[in-house]
Amino acid sequence: MNIETDWVERFPGLSRLEPPIKKLLSSRSVIVNVPNGTTLFGPGNSPENMLFLLDGTVRVQQVSETGHEIVLYRIHAGQSCVLTTACLLAFEDYAADGIAETTVQAAAVPRDVFDDLVAQSKSFRDFVFAAFSKRITDLFRMIDEVAFQRLDVRLADKLVSLADDKNVVKTTHQKLSVELGTAREVVSRQLQEFQRRGWIEQSRGSVSLLDMTQLKTLAKHNT
Repeated sequence: MNIETDWVERFPGLSRLEPPIKKLLSSRSVIVNVPNGTTLFGPGNSPENMLFLLDGTVRVQQVSETGHEIVLYRIHAGQSCVLTTACLLAFEDYAADGIAETTVQAAAVPRDVFDDLVAQSKSFRDFVFAAFSKRITDLFRMIDEVAFQRLDVRLADKLVSLADDKNVVKTTHQKLSVELGTAREVVSRQLQEFQRRGWIEQSRGSVSLLDMTQLKTLAKHNT
């Protein structure tokens, strides 16, 4: 498969578009490669392209006026960035940061092409708003968790979701606090409690999950 011309087929919603529209997306897009750790967008910047992620992961996070950070969502391969969508539709600047967590490859579609397709193609509009609606639902769920769910439940759920195939989470207390939208000290206390129970073992830059059953049982309270 030629990435330059066939990337559209990687997105189920786009692959069902009419051939002329798929051809337009392919011909007017640019494939960009971004190193790990790069800030793709940030507050005060205006989006010039709609990004469709082909490979890698982008973390979208927001920083409050008091300096507290929270991860809003992640963009994975085969997804588009709904914050970029919202900013393009409303002609607004970004209000959050988008940071590459891995090496990232994406197709960048210029604003004028995005605007024309939203105005003229019902199938493209359906794709854009279906992705937008799903992410908005996810964000409301996150708001509910931050506002109303117990931290121990949310932390257990986050550890389980971030664990690799060896049940190890490569992270720090600070990064976990950003994931959960709380203070580092609060996360540290709860991790210490999990360790006291024998559920985890902490080391520099990682957390080993020793009792996945107990963590998953606690995390189920989040569903």
